Amino acid sequence: MLKGLAHMIRNSLVRLLLVLAGLTAAFATPAYAVVELNINKGNVQPMPIAITDLLSNDSLGPQISGVIAADLQRSGLFAPINKQAFIEKISNPDSTPRFPDWTAINAQALVTGRVTQEGGRLRAEFRLWDTFGNSQMVGQQFYAQPDNWRRVAHLIADAIYQKITGEKGYFDTRVVFVAESGPKTARKTQLGIMDQDGANVRMLTDGSDLVLTPRFSPNRQEVTYMSFANQQPRVYLLQLQTGQRELVGNFPGMTFSPRFSPDGQRVIMSLQQEGNANIYTMDLRSRTTTRLTSTGAIDTSPSYSPDGRQIAFESDRGGKPQIYVMNADGSNQRRVSFGDGSYSTPVWSPRGDLIAFTKQSGGSFSIGVMKTDGSGERLLTTGFHNEGPTWAPNGRVIMFFRQPAGSGGPQLFSIDLTGYNEQKIPTPGFASDPAWSPLLE
Repeated sequence: MLKGLAHMIRNSLVRLLLVLAGLTAAFATPAYAVVELNINKGNVQPMPIAITDLLSNDSLGPQISGVIAADLQRSGLFAPINKQAFIEKISNPDSTPRFPDWTAINAQALVTGRVTQEGGRLRAEFRLWDTFGNSQMVGQQFYAQPDNWRRVAHLIADAIYQKITGEKGYFDTRVVFVAESGPKTARKTQLGIMDQDGANVRMLTDGSDLVLTPRFSPNRQEVTYMSFANQQPRVYLLQLQTGQRELVGNFPGMTFSPRFSPDGQRVIMSLQQEGNANIYTMDLRSRTTTRLTSTGAIDTSPSYSPDGRQIAFESDRGGKPQIYVMNADGSNQRRVSFGDGSYSTPVWSPRGDLIAFTKQSGGSFSIGVMKTDGSGERLLTTGFHNEGPTWAPNGRVIMFFRQPAGSGGPQLFSIDLTGYNEQKIPTPGFASDPAWSPLLE
């Protein structure tokens, strides 16, 4: 159950050091606030928020503010107010704003700040104000290289999101996906990576081989994926920072759906042999494999629970694809989906409370969620062909791809757990099989 913020924020002094490629952050002193946003409701009314342009001597201030506003608006929980409605013009972000000027336009929260450059580094400061409570909620400052300004904006949006909702944000993340181009009968595929909002796209492979099912490591900057080099299905590890590629192993038969364990020490996958497919794990240090299922059916799409104790997977052992759950050692295998239609691509929520899935029924494909025992099934979106759910690291938003009818190609979309906030994710071309990263460090 998602928790909203319904308590008073205590006076505190917190200091945070964030180091990544020269990026650091420090917290200032927050004061009492009465702003709250209940995100337990099915259809959340977005909170009006005023996001002023961060003061700067160049265009970076307004650009950072624009990304902050876009992040918060895309979440469906915030409604940035048109700047033309602003009454007060912020000239000193260190001064207390004229709160009546902001409550007059129904801004329940206000963001102010500045951007400067010191010694070749960008310094971004912001303050979040509770306009009806006449108080500052939080203030922070971030240092970064100037070309990392978009990441600074995502970090500020995450801080605002967390302070008001009580949940961690998900904006400072990346998505790896399969970029597709060319006609439907001769598609070229590449691994692509981008920010969660579709910015900063770059390709990780050259398109010479078919690539499928990229998945992020939970604790390192690497992905696992399938490649059909020389018509042979192989599983690779790709280091994102260095571009180094490592072969996980050569397996007889077809390999499907490699995915990391929560500790990043193992890869779990489905291997096809003699017409059926079973689930195996491989220890990445010793390269030893362990077989977890042994049936004459097709068992595939395994996904660990966040504590690593259980595995959800897809199996047609009952006649059509359904979702099953087993212990991490392969014991206690049991079916959990019992609705009409077929179920596939189960993915455990980072919170551990839900499993996302694809459901095919009546000629349409839906993205849905259910509790881990199969109860409480809810379909979030339905279309001609929806598939491949992946969770944001806070467990509130799901990304997936949609294949339209006809000759068009797949596109990425996101939707939150309410089912009311569906968003198309911009990509340069066709895109499928997304995988969401953890929060960057």
